[in-house]
Amino acid sequence: MSEALKRVVVTGGAGQIAYSLLFRIANGDLLGKDQPLALQILEVPSFIEVLEGVKMELEDGAFPLLHEIRIGKDPYQLFDDIDYALLIGAKPRVPGMERKDLLMENGKIFVEQGRALHASAKETAQIFVVGNPCNTNCLIALSQGNRIPKNQFYAMTRLDQNRASFQLAQKAKVQVSHISNMTIWGNHSATQVPDFFHARIQDVPVLNVIEDHQWLENDFILNVQQRGTEILHKRGKSSAASAAQAIIDSVQDVIYPTEPNRWFSAGFISLNNPYGVADDLVFSFPCQTDLEGKHKIISGLEINEFLQHKFRLTEQELKEERDLIKNFLRI
Repeated sequence: MSEALKRVVVTGGAGQIAYSLLFRIANGDLLGKDQPLALQILEVPSFIEVLEGVKMELEDGAFPLLHEIRIGKDPYQLFDDIDYALLIGAKPRVPGMERKDLLMENGKIFVEQGRALHASAKETAQIFVVGNPCNTNCLIALSQGNRIPKNQFYAMTRLDQNRASFQLAQKAKVQVSHISNMTIWGNHSATQVPDFFHARIQDVPVLNVIEDHQWLENDFILNVQQRGTEILHKRGKSSAASAAQAIIDSVQDVIYPTEPNRWFSAGFISLNNPYGVADDLVFSFPCQTDLEGKHKIISGLEINEFLQHKFRLTEQELKEERDLIKNFLRI
């Protein structure tokens, strides 16, 4: 018996992240090798011709699982009946642009897309926001209606988790698969908090394996916080292939049950969270997905003085971003 068709919408479909991602989705890397799917790809009018070329390549790939491809510029049409939304498209920050200007420009995009999601997508749709600043863009989108539950919107911090896991593995001289429970707290920005206190290496606390605590408290955190900027300087372009991998990881974190005693990082609405983070922010927490496909924030982790200080910095940045775009919110 074949699986029912799943519809996946990808925004920013002519961009480099989408180009690194779309063919992997079509190949079954996102939802599985037995899951038939339809791709609905959104782009702004000025890049529709480029997107037409991407569509042609997807057709020429002759992917057995890919039953349908739709492209266009209208989110209300492209978000129709979707099961998963991967919101990648956003305006990049250019030299001389203030953070407030970036927030305002992208806020307009995510107001429209949030309204279109609440109007057209399935009530069960899972929404993954990648376009930066992704935490606050996610907050804008989820606030535009009540038809899709707010806890089905996620801001991607999985790329930060992956970056942190690699840094720990390299330092400890182990395989990256030996790193678990790597938490990213807060904002996907330079204030994010990579938490080495609760991470584990071969099921042993990091602090018992890596004796260079000075490196952990300084270089490790800075390496993770600044990794995207470093890649941008080296490549001349922002992360694309690694972002595509993190999107796949993020979706699978949410749709598949988490292994016992493990967790992943993702940005969620902070309402009634167990760590005292202000309500009405999208804040990255350690999370698990249960056997019924429902997620929960891991509770009971000790937030020591070192983490507490960094917590407040990233929380304050998110509050400032929220204040800048408060006119867009319907919370």
